[in-house]
Amino acid sequence: MKLKEMIQNYIPFNEQEVKDKGFILQAMEVHEDLLHRSNPFMHFSSSCWVTNPTRTQVLMIYHKIYDSWAWCGGHADGEEDLCAVALKEMKEETGVGQYLLLSDKPFSLEVLTVDGHVKRNKYVSSHLHLNLTYLIEADEKTPLILNKEETKGVKWIPVDLLKQEVREVWMMENIYQKLVNKMKGAK
Repeated sequence: MKLKEMIQNYIPFNEQEVKDKGFILQAMEVHEDLLHRSNPFMHFSSSCWVTNPTRTQVLMIYHKIYDSWAWCGGHADGEEDLCAVALKEMKEETGVGQYLLLSDKPFSLEVLTVDGHVKRNKYVSSHLHLNLTYLIEADEKTPLILNKEETKGVKWIPVDLLKQEVREVWMMENIYQKLVNKMKGAK
């Protein structure tokens, strides 16, 4: 299924997703290069919300740029199959190779602000990520591998401790909490 059609068919969970779905579809009408970082204003990214089978823990990485525990994910970099992007990023960032993709359709979508930052000694201006998130299940006993180039840590965090661990308040309150709420209903 083509990316635009998948987004058109996506059923929003809350008002944030209704508004962000409309924004993403409108952006796709206006911009032709949303799959590449060469678009300095906005581009597609993809994330994984990785949970254990009992939905009591989520797998997070310690993100260097955001200085916080965060979900796995990355840029589309020309790839229209954002599910494949999310899975590739999860494997690279955590070492998890055995997992269950609960659906190849997005579990959530969001438009995320990215503050200006330095990456690989170059300044990247503030921009937007048009993000699709996929729900993954993995065993919390699976050995994890730290990818030192991109992260400072990788671990399973109990869902009820997320607010204590995540330093990005807006992400916790608006995105991760939404994912926890959806996940509890996704059993």
